[in-house]
Amino acid sequence: MTSTLRFLAFTALSSLALVHSASAEGLTGAPAPFDKGGVKLALISYISAGDFFQAYQAGAEAQAKALGVDLRIFPGRQNAAEQREQILQAINLGVQGIVVDHGLPESLGDVVQQALDKGIKVVAFDVNLNNPKIPQVEQSDHKLAELALDQAIKDNGTSFNAGYAYVAGFAPLDRRNEVWDKVKAANVGIVEKARFGNVSDTTATSTADQAKAVFQANPDISVVFAPYDEFARGVKLAAADLGISDKLKIYSADISTADIQEIVEEGSPWVATAATNPAVVGAVSIRAAALQIAGEEVPHQIIVDPVLVTQQQLREAGVTTIDDLAAKIPAFSTSTAATASWIPSAAF
Repeated sequence: MTSTLRFLAFTALSSLALVHSASAEGLTGAPAPFDKGGVKLALISYISAGDFFQAYQAGAEAQAKALGVDLRIFPGRQNAAEQREQILQAINLGVQGIVVDHGLPESLGDVVQQALDKGIKVVAFDVNLNNPKIPQVEQSDHKLAELALDQAIKDNGTSFNAGYAYVAGFAPLDRRNEVWDKVKAANVGIVEKARFGNVSDTTATSTADQAKAVFQANPDISVVFAPYDEFARGVKLAAADLGISDKLKIYSADISTADIQEIVEEGSPWVATAATNPAVVGAVSIRAAALQIAGEEVPHQIIVDPVLVTQQQLREAGVTTIDDLAAKIPAFSTSTAATASWIPSAAF
């Protein structure tokens, strides 16, 4: 993506925000206040580490630029208290809209309500804030899990010993877990031998350490369902370190250029993932906030549909980057969710 002007802004809360430059000219033919420009939005993340979240942010930035919006980005550090403070900071900065990207619902409800009370529009991505006034942007996490697990059953049948990477309390993982539970209930031959996982600023490496212990204790595991790409990276790393890559198949959710390179490499056990383009999801989140600010109707649940991507497909098509994937699988690169004729397309 074309680089944009950024600078560091410090406030009394000692919280750090990146500021995205924006046009003050406004959009011709757009409704107020976008016709005059000067709209401020905040993107407040819980997690910033990892390719998915970086691509999500890039998509949000690209859509904000297309809209002429001043987008203030607060980097996530997996710290619930800091995320609360960042929301309060955004309120004090006078933004018209806030996009909350992941987080822990129990720590956000009251500060998000403060934003709503001040007339600020709020959009949530992959965090359930349990508020009818807040649209929820989702990747269709049930569909993500269904696509990946359907492929696992297609490849391995309905009887296998599985490892499962999961951390409760995160809305997308909890929704994917609902599908995993249903699949196990419908296929009693699928046995969950071990459950593990860690969400932190070192998710892949810390998950790898757990996965090694799991594989050593359960050498009969042949399939791992890791419905988050950082989990899958950790499992792949553990398998390589233990020399068992040829005895394992990994099925995941989410994708990035770095993931593609790990999936297509020779001997990789990472055989399939279900994914949306995170840049598209970021753009949809910004569009949803813009529509609300313009006073237009926005559904409570905004779904971005995923596609299944297999190792075989990527190799046969010669896909090595996200750009390749978007070019060769058009469904991956666009979404009609939360859009309007006056909203320009984002370039990413």
